[in-house]
Amino acid sequence: MVKVTPNLWFDGNAEEAAKFYVSLLPDSRIENIWRSPADNPSTPEGAALMVDFTVGGQRFTGINGGPQFPFTEAVSFVIDCEDQAEVDRLWSALIADGGSPGQCGWLKDRFGVSWQVIPRQLGEMLGSPDRDGARRAMEAMLRMTKIDVATMREAFGPLAPST
Repeated sequence: MVKVTPNLWFDGNAEEAAKFYVSLLPDSRIENIWRSPADNPSTPEGAALMVDFTVGGQRFTGINGGPQFPFTEAVSFVIDCEDQAEVDRLWSALIADGGSPGQCGWLKDRFGVSWQVIPRQLGEMLGSPDRDGARRAMEAMLRMTKIDVATMREAFGPLAPST
């Protein structure tokens, strides 16, 4: 079985980022940390070189590669949230301490990694056979930073999906 593991390039803070990410979701943990040996000329002894971690069941590797390759929005990670409370909690945690909100549920965390914090209800409304309701929900979503399910339901109309 082939497995694909995203490898994230950090500028010296891979271990800090991994610890932060695993604190956010269930089924998350640090798997392994490779530390610099005493004879490494470019990294202090004991500093994290690479971190394997799991977030929400998805494996990641973080390496401390340096400042050459900063993160961009070209790659983002989608978090499928159960409800508005989960959206609110994760949104607040991810933009704290230097993160920044974006449009339509997107944000950057303090490490520069882009995330989409998306309530499950968004897909239900946008994929609804009620195309007029879906259009109104989409128009409402396009005006948002953090997705607000109640506002989208109101825009969708009385037949909005209720889950």
